[in-house]
Amino acid sequence: MMNNKQNLIALFSGLLFGLGLAISQMIDRERVLGFLDVVGKWDVTLMFVLGGAVGVTLISFRFILPLEHPFFDRQFYLPKRNDIDTKLILGAVIFGIGWGISGFCPGPAVVSLVQLTLNPIIFILAFIGGSLAYKSLKIDKG
Repeated sequence: MMNNKQNLIALFSGLLFGLGLAISQMIDRERVLGFLDVVGKWDVTLMFVLGGAVGVTLISFRFILPLEHPFFDRQFYLPKRNDIDTKLILGAVIFGIGWGISGFCPGPAVVSLVQLTLNPIIFILAFIGGSLAYKSLKIDKG
């Protein structure tokens, strides 16, 4: 069970992430669809969001990962696999199709709920449905 420090860090991180998504307009599906339209009227502005996120991560991880453990936990939770398999490729393709059709990623869709419009609600319900379908198919075994 998480302690209070972990809960506060999770709350702060989520608020910071949501605020960043809103300020960068990642919750504006028209802007995201414009970014994905690389052969049409491409909107390059979200490339700066990606660059900022990757830049901060590259710099901060150089200081954080050498630590024995995170500040408020006993261990780091890092992926143990780095291979590329069929499930990864298929999942990425399906994710990309869903992102291209809807203009939403899961995180920005949750933040978009504050706009009280129907599109993010439909997306979140479909996202939950897709997750439940995956779980019911037991694809992850093996």
